[in-house]
Amino acid sequence: MTSNARVLEIVEIFADLTLDQLELIYQICTEMVCTKGTVIVKENTPSTEIYILLEGEVEIVADTNSLTGSKERFIGTLERGQSFGEVALVDQGLRSATVRSLTDNCRVLEISRNDLFNLMKENPEIGFKIMYNLAADICLKFRQATYKFR
Repeated sequence: MTSNARVLEIVEIFADLTLDQLELIYQICTEMVCTKGTVIVKENTPSTEIYILLEGEVEIVADTNSLTGSKERFIGTLERGQSFGEVALVDQGLRSATVRSLTDNCRVLEISRNDLFNLMKENPEIGFKIMYNLAADICLKFRQATYKFR
């Protein structure tokens, strides 16, 4: 018998976690199936969840607020195994971008910040690994974005 939690093995922020630890995380996940064009995360809304892309592709866009009206600026795309909205684990501010499905049958796992924090408090080893991986992932994305805009 295989565990549904194995889908989390491809997620960078869950690297180095055991299957038992992934099971605990999977239990607090909610799966969503989105059609093409579905807005999963809306810019300037409260950030209280993180997301894991299981299947499909999403695009990230941000409002440029130009003088001639709002215009979206393409930031990038994400594919299977990548996460987004992770800043919600560090800062409960507003979302900095909109994330929209580019494909039909886009499967996404949603994890509540509060649920994940509670799990990490109860299991410090899980918490340490996730926060370490999260810091590394955010640093990588920051470096890539910085390089891209030079």
